[in-house]
Amino acid sequence: MSEGEKIIRVNIEEQMKSAYIDYSMSVIVSRALPDVRDGFKPVHRRVLYGMFDLGNMSNRPHKKSARIVGEVLGKYHPHGDSSVYHTMVRMAQSWSLRYPLIDGQGNFGSIDGDSPAAMRYTEARMTKIAEETLADLDKNTVDFQPNFDESLTEPTVLPTKIPQLLINGSSGIAVGMATNMAPHNLSDSIDAIVAYIDNPDIEIDDLIQIVKAPDFPTGGIIYGYTGVKEAFETGRGRIVLRGKAHIENEGNREKIVVTEIPYLVNRAEMIQRTADLVNEKKIDGISNVNDESGRDGMRVVYDLRRDAMSNVVLNNLYKYTALQTSFNVNNIALVNGRPKMLNLKDIIIHFVNHRHEIVTRRTQYELEQAEKRAHILEGLIIASDNIDEVIAIIRSSSTPDNARERLMERFGLSEIQARAIVDMRLRQLTGLEQDKLRSEFEEIMKQIEFLKNILSDIDLRMSIIKEELIEIKNKYGDERRTEIVPNAEEFNPEDFYADEDMVITISHLGYIKRTPLTEFRIQGRGGIGSKGGTTRDEDFLEHIFIASMHNTLLLFTEKGKCYWLKVYEIPEGTRSSRGRAIQNILNIGLEDKVLTFMKVKTLSDEEFINNNYILFATKKGRIKKTSLEAYSRPRQNGVIAITIREGDELLEARLTNGQSEIMLALKSGKAIRFNEERVRPMGRTASGVKGITLAGKNDEVVGMVTLKHEDDEDILVISEHGYGKRSKLEDYRITNRGGKGVKTLNITEKTGSLISMKNVSDFNDLMIITENGLTIRLAVDSISLLGRATQGVRLINLKEDDSIASVARVVNDSEEEQVFEVVKDEDEEQLFETDQDDEEKDIDPENNPETGDDYLEQE
Repeated sequence: MSEGEKIIRVNIEEQMKSAYIDYSMSVIVSRALPDVRDGFKPVHRRVLYGMFDLGNMSNRPHKKSARIVGEVLGKYHPHGDSSVYHTMVRMAQSWSLRYPLIDGQGNFGSIDGDSPAAMRYTEARMTKIAEETLADLDKNTVDFQPNFDESLTEPTVLPTKIPQLLINGSSGIAVGMATNMAPHNLSDSIDAIVAYIDNPDIEIDDLIQIVKAPDFPTGGIIYGYTGVKEAFETGRGRIVLRGKAHIENEGNREKIVVTEIPYLVNRAEMIQRTADLVNEKKIDGISNVNDESGRDGMRVVYDLRRDAMSNVVLNNLYKYTALQTSFNVNNIALVNGRPKMLNLKDIIIHFVNHRHEIVTRRTQYELEQAEKRAHILEGLIIASDNIDEVIAIIRSSSTPDNARERLMERFGLSEIQARAIVDMRLRQLTGLEQDKLRSEFEEIMKQIEFLKNILSDIDLRMSIIKEELIEIKNKYGDERRTEIVPNAEEFNPEDFYADEDMVITISHLGYIKRTPLTEFRIQGRGGIGSKGGTTRDEDFLEHIFIASMHNTLLLFTEKGKCYWLKVYEIPEGTRSSRGRAIQNILNIGLEDKVLTFMKVKTLSDEEFINNNYILFATKKGRIKKTSLEAYSRPRQNGVIAITIREGDELLEARLTNGQSEIMLALKSGKAIRFNEERVRPMGRTASGVKGITLAGKNDEVVGMVTLKHEDDEDILVISEHGYGKRSKLEDYRITNRGGKGVKTLNITEKTGSLISMKNVSDFNDLMIITENGLTIRLAVDSISLLGRATQGVRLINLKEDDSIASVARVVNDSEEEQVFEVVKDEDEEQLFETDQDDEEKDIDPENNPETGDDYLEQE
């Protein structure tokens, strides 16, 4: 580089690294992160010190915010005025800080997010508790540093008596890191600090028992304790916060009233978001939202419709709006100028260490001042004992300096003592004043002894720290605002959904949806039906059944696997919508397909699952019974439910209590009835035993019915061309399993093959879906009660290219556990009894090799 060249060549990569590191450290240390000792960032510390400098104390009149901001900017914080004013405003907001440090007068914003008035309009002063952060500042308790232009000095940390970092928390985004510390109750925090002082080896779990949980300025509810405990133990955790709400009744309507909201939630935005969700139909049941908040406190009222379930609506408000939020704790603060993650005990330790240093330095300062005063008093006492001689020396001296020198020489005084004697007033020469000097000297000597004891005894210093903390607690302590619900981590998703009946449809290509049962109207027998689902040309609706929102579905595939699905997890659709592919909801392979299903109310009741069974039927007439307990532990990838033989398919699965009667119906129009005891329980992977003998190679089972002994129900059969009837159960005599069965429908070209068999009562309705997607809801009591071997009547008018795809029974009794499949519409034509060759011969399954049990080893 030549002499005249002023350009310095550097490596840009190294220069960028160096510059960015400098910038990062400046942001981390001087802007974004609080000091663990006093809990303040530089801007907060400077605002309070600037107000202290102005004498802007709690017992003095408010001063204009603009003056305070100017004082802070001009002396200590050379940044934008808006940032300083924003800091002041937040320190004055009771919904932002658990214990506000500034007493604001004027418009300092609102919880709705309203902006504060300009600084020229507002006024402020310190709160009483803020003064505790500056206590003993004039006693050399902390170090001072030059301000930005080195014209003044400012404290590097405040000698706070309050655990500011614990009680008010902090938040800030630095470079490569951020902090988010929760506020806590002052009384609880001080109790924990005192407990640590009494026992420095105290376990963090014991401290947690004292502090309990964060205490937010807006109150609310901490929902679940796992995140709280994790945050206390590690410094990082997720705390779930809920607003506080209750249900009020007004006439025949209910309303949800919110009186507290989670910390940092904007009330106006929460209300607007709720209104948007109601308009978008994501939250149902709310007719109106009113903000009735006032001087008496917060009150947000959600008016509910008459048919709304208040608990369901409230849980949806928690789920979809800011009425439930999470506070992510990240306890990072500066420790010796370096950022560090801190747990609860770490914060307490650093605060106590800071207080110990403050008390020590304060004591040293007070000792120095006491010794200085004692030294002066000692000289004054000497002078008072020799008052006549002292007066003579002073009167005969030419100058004050000469008098001091002569006094020092005569009585062995120091210059400080001699100066004090020369400056002494005449009234101090009285006898009374001389007694006061001796009394003050004695008190000072006692104080000096006490201060020396403090400096020599750490237990005494800790005792002083403890006493001062208890005094702070007595002055400023208050009750917790935030409630704790400790055992609520496992939120039950069912709480979000009303337990209403839904129509579940599954198409041939595996598209599933749920639609409220109320969307389907009841029609008379012979109705044309309404559109029940949109399908592709190559697809059609294959299954339809009714289930309540809280039921669990067990879905069984053609490969014999079992999958689990909650009804509320099924996407909701309109009657004409297509639904969603099951493969996109469950982990079912593309080569597999759901063939049958069953619903159960719960899989968590041990007594229930141990005393009930799942009964399987295949199209080739095999039947298997397995304990429900084997299917009570849901797995994402499913489990083997039954081993399917080659050429066979799973047809049906039913829930039984082990004491039922079973009926199987064939495509050829035959049906068999036998006791469930004839089927022994088998392992989950067994293939089952013979249940009915098929009439031929093309024959197959089309329906299975399970009946309880106390049931007063009829047997409903339906053909593919829409013919059906009801028959009395007594028309089917009980035989052994494995037989050929008896005629249950007179099959003709007009009726088509048998497609479904159901057990029904007069109080049931039927849901019928055709291959073309038409649906009809039909009352069972409108269907004729005919003989077992008759043709039946037309239940639904079908077009030439249409046929029945699926039938479901709508059960009014919510206790009924039943799965449904196939049915249709009308025609008054009735046929007559069939031939007498219909009666079957009893077959003993134990002596018939074709019906013997066939087991596979269980997994």
